[in-house]
Amino acid sequence: MKSHEGLVRLKLFQVKEKRRQLGQLDLMMGEFERMAAELDAQILSEEKKAGITDTTHFAYPTFAKAARQRRDNLFDSIRDLKAQKDDAEAALTESEAELAKAEALEQRDGKPRDIEEVPVTDKRAMIG
Repeated sequence: MKSHEGLVRLKLFQVKEKRRQLGQLDLMMGEFERMAAELDAQILSEEKKAGITDTTHFAYPTFAKAARQRRDNLFDSIRDLKAQKDDAEAALTESEAELAKAEALEQRDGKPRDIEEVPVTDKRAMIG
């Protein structure tokens, strides 16, 4: 029936969109982690130049303080992105279940799906 075909296409689109969102979150987290690592290296370099590693020391390098704050902000953002990723993974699981139900309805009505439209069961394993 036509209504089931449209429903399956809609659910397939939603699953693909959720996977795309997960990929974007993984990319952002990776980029933030790379930036935090670069800031760590800059902090160590500044501390080595100044010979001061105590952040409460009056002569602690201002650049190192600012870089440390930026790095901490990045870590906060990474934690927030991980929470968003967990929510997105739950939404993806739900969307995949809805897609499976829609496919079952379509198959029950006697119309098999094209082989090209069958989604890979777990693309998340390839992301990150």
